[in-house]
Amino acid sequence: MSRNKKEIIIPDVTVSDAGAEGNAIVRVDGMVVFVPFAVPGDVIDLKIFKKKKKYAEGRVLALKQASPMRVEPVCSHFGTCGGCKWQCMSYEAQLRYKQQQVRDNLERLGHVDTTQMRPICGSERIFEYRNKLEFTFSSKRWLAVGEQRSDDDPGAVGFHVPQVFDKVLPIERCHLQAEPSNAIRMALRDYALEHGLPFYDIRNHTGYMRNVVIRNSSTGELMVIVIVAEDRPEWLKPMMEYLRDSFPAITSLMYIINGKMNDSYADLEAECFSGQDHITEQMPRYRGGEPLRFKINPKSFYQTNSEQAHRLYSFVADFAELRGDETVYDLYTGTGTIAQFVAGSCKKVVGIEYVEEAIADAWKNAAVNGFDNCTFYAGDMAKVLTDEFVEANGRPDVVITDPPRAGMHEKVVEQLLRMEPRKIVYVSCNPATQARDLALLAAKYSVGRIQPVDMFPHTQHVENVVELSIREQQALD
Repeated sequence: MSRNKKEIIIPDVTVSDAGAEGNAIVRVDGMVVFVPFAVPGDVIDLKIFKKKKKYAEGRVLALKQASPMRVEPVCSHFGTCGGCKWQCMSYEAQLRYKQQQVRDNLERLGHVDTTQMRPICGSERIFEYRNKLEFTFSSKRWLAVGEQRSDDDPGAVGFHVPQVFDKVLPIERCHLQAEPSNAIRMALRDYALEHGLPFYDIRNHTGYMRNVVIRNSSTGELMVIVIVAEDRPEWLKPMMEYLRDSFPAITSLMYIINGKMNDSYADLEAECFSGQDHITEQMPRYRGGEPLRFKINPKSFYQTNSEQAHRLYSFVADFAELRGDETVYDLYTGTGTIAQFVAGSCKKVVGIEYVEEAIADAWKNAAVNGFDNCTFYAGDMAKVLTDEFVEANGRPDVVITDPPRAGMHEKVVEQLLRMEPRKIVYVSCNPATQARDLALLAAKYSVGRIQPVDMFPHTQHVENVVELSIREQQALD
């Protein structure tokens, strides 16, 4: 072991496990060290660069012996980008660790019996599975170790390097979205450079080119949203004409003027330059018939992995066991996709969502799909879901809840316990907060089937669906 004030180097240590945030775990003298881009079973020379009271952070100084689970990453940006930290691990191993992540959280934090957990549902496509990517233009390009910045460096188009807000890693090819995604981004970059359109400096708030968002759909439609810092028609119009003429596959070409200090654009108007102001996504119905169709506008939320979204929703509908006469509440409904997926199997669906624009989309999509049994409300869940709301809309027989990563507000859990639906189907993108909520719901509900679903191959993220049934004595009461 080599030590000085700045670094600790430990040779020939074995990576023992996969841990939080996609990092691997090395244990040294009882201390847990989190290491990115390593695989359990690797033997490495470890460099520790940050020590805290309960853990440390390190990196691989040298790979001495590769784990049997290690595979060659496909992406040339692996190791710097940080978007696909598990790309060096076989997909079979990724699924095992995701399933274990769900099991550990439910058992340790929720005290849940996981004997009815099903094998994780893997993604058939592990590359080019995303239907949306957002790239950033920055005047500050991320430099490789030893590289010097030149005065005429124009910047980069790509992804932010983890924990660095003002520098962007130039991405030549991203394997997460199908072409022409890469071709559009690179053509837009080259056009901007050729015509002297400056990339944005988020620290000093100067420059013009800010972001480009590319969305595709299962119907073959393609949306491109160009986000610029100021209204300069003499720059914007020729650039948009260039994209329109160069890529006839674009069915919706949009732009947003963002003069704010940050990159968020949910509160800004999106203008249609050519084509439609939306693209259309479709999904097979749960019990057959014409596919469901969803209009996706520039700011719409839709599950990023379209194929896995259908599988996820199918598990939700299976667990709900709808007979056709139920009132269903869909909490955190978003644009109402789950609500409409089950609407044909029940009497009535009531959806609640915080984002008003999403609720507007939910109403439109329900009309497109011919559902007149869906009602949607916008507002803070903890404030909307009251006793008065339940009295007005009817006590639910089944509740489907798909909260954000923070899980459900305690008041929402309390309301669920008061409403006593016969069944709750809990969808989560964070098994830790799901486990916390399940422990609270255990006062009246027992856990049945558990179904992990992998929506994001090569990342540590995992979705999980849990079936909760009201205990028999509660139902009798």
